[in-house]
Amino acid sequence: MTTSLQRIPHATRDPRPAHGRPIQTEYRPRNPLDLRRTVLFQRRGANDPTMRADGPVIWRASRTPDGVATLALRESAAGVVRAAAWGPGAAWALDQLPALCGARDDTAGFDAARHPLVAEAHRRNPGLRLSRTDLVFDALAGAIIEQKVTGMQAFAAWRRIVVWCGERAPGPTPRPMFAPPTIEGWRRVPSWTWHRAGLEPPQARTVVEAARRGDAVARATAEADDPDAVLTSLRGVGTWTAAETRIRAFGDPDAVSVGDYHLAHEVGFALTGARVDDDGMRELLAPWAGQRQRVIRLIGASRAREPRRGPRLHPEDHRDR
Repeated sequence: MTTSLQRIPHATRDPRPAHGRPIQTEYRPRNPLDLRRTVLFQRRGANDPTMRADGPVIWRASRTPDGVATLALRESAAGVVRAAAWGPGAAWALDQLPALCGARDDTAGFDAARHPLVAEAHRRNPGLRLSRTDLVFDALAGAIIEQKVTGMQAFAAWRRIVVWCGERAPGPTPRPMFAPPTIEGWRRVPSWTWHRAGLEPPQARTVVEAARRGDAVARATAEADDPDAVLTSLRGVGTWTAAETRIRAFGDPDAVSVGDYHLAHEVGFALTGARVDDDGMRELLAPWAGQRQRVIRLIGASRAREPRRGPRLHPEDHRDR
């Protein structure tokens, strides 16, 4: 049901002319929802040109199956999410809004009481939901860009490619925002542009090669009983990249990014007080089979951190290729 969206701010730093009336709606979640923690998980770094938090409003630019869309979200004191959308993909973005806010997140079988830290994090964060975008290729491209580099490098490369090769987002965004390239656009990014963006040739080649099969891969992944088998059939895509893709595109509650530079250490420290390797992490998470990503997210929300012995790298630095 469409309603009015109150007090979405007008652009303050973008002098473009009026953008027309948005499509507007309200989403009333059935479960507690921490909108910022849930939706901003999809952001790739603080300066991601596809997502921005501007005061109480979350802005998101995406390339939907119907075209580019800009979404503006504000949560009321009563927990209602008011949304406005601009662009040819506006209707699709609003239809997908509940999933973006975690409506399809299934907690069946999850037992937080298996560990006191997980139980306490679950108690303190009742609104933490697993968000999904249903945009497979964008999630895949972003994950590939994050292979084998620091978070700072990956986020900078994502930002540059999206701004240089993507499409300006419609609507009164608080500053210029951009939707990612089309799949064909990803395929046509020149080698020198990848280089200028700071991405290594292996990752650039993997994105380009994945884009050659992009539409078919996106459809097959969304429909497959085993999406990892589809994703890892692409050269340069391993289990880490497949897991990261499933986490963002599908909100997979069981995905574990095995091979991550820090993840096993952080899980081990949180649950046992000592580092473990990937095999140890799998063993520790085994009691939550089917809900392991949820446990990882709750560990992150708990802020249980091992003191750092050296420079901190991005928690998604890994050895996947």
